[in-house]
Amino acid sequence: MRILVVEDDDRVARGLVTALRAASFDVQRVATAERALSAPAADVVLLDLGLPDADGIDLLRKLRQRPQTAIIAVTARSEERDRVRGLRAGADDYVVKPFGVAELLARIEAVLRRTRSARAEPEREDPPLRVGPLTLDVNSREARVEGEPLPLTRKEFDLLRLLVERAPRVVARDQILDQVWGAAWEASSRTLDTHIASLRAKVGAVPRIRTVRGVGYMLDEA
Repeated sequence: MRILVVEDDDRVARGLVTALRAASFDVQRVATAERALSAPAADVVLLDLGLPDADGIDLLRKLRQRPQTAIIAVTARSEERDRVRGLRAGADDYVVKPFGVAELLARIEAVLRRTRSARAEPEREDPPLRVGPLTLDVNSREARVEGEPLPLTRKEFDLLRLLVERAPRVVARDQILDQVWGAAWEASSRTLDTHIASLRAKVGAVPRIRTVRGVGYMLDEA
């Protein structure tokens, strides 16, 4: 599997490249947005959002046009609004500096597992899923609210699909983490909450994504 590391800090980049190669990944490192856009296709991009020659979010949106590539945003900003901004721009996941190698490898394995699963799914025509004005086409992985397209990342779509399929039942947090992130994935509560916040902003008030405290989340048409 090929990984593209987009990182302008030489010290950080050296550590990442060494750790990833030790884990048997084929790694290329670039230091600028310009070189990132001209680099060969990769299975995963580790994208530092604080590059010197371009806005990281703008670069993320451009890289997102490569549908077969998973993107993990790397940022020093831990505020929820910054994480949500990255997810809305198309990041499949994010890590906040400083982070451990074990955490990073787990996140890479998780996004690779999801992309492999999506590619391996047999072609079949499933009926659209609907809750109120929200419609999900599971074949094309497109979402619409009152007929208007709803731009979602892969993970946001999988999370929303699970909530739609179980509506109006409550889906437990542990069950969401297991089915959206994978059984071996140790996602934090903050990761899930950030994705829920992003979905709420995109979907709007109806259907409402309700928090059932101490349990999980549900979709409510009201």
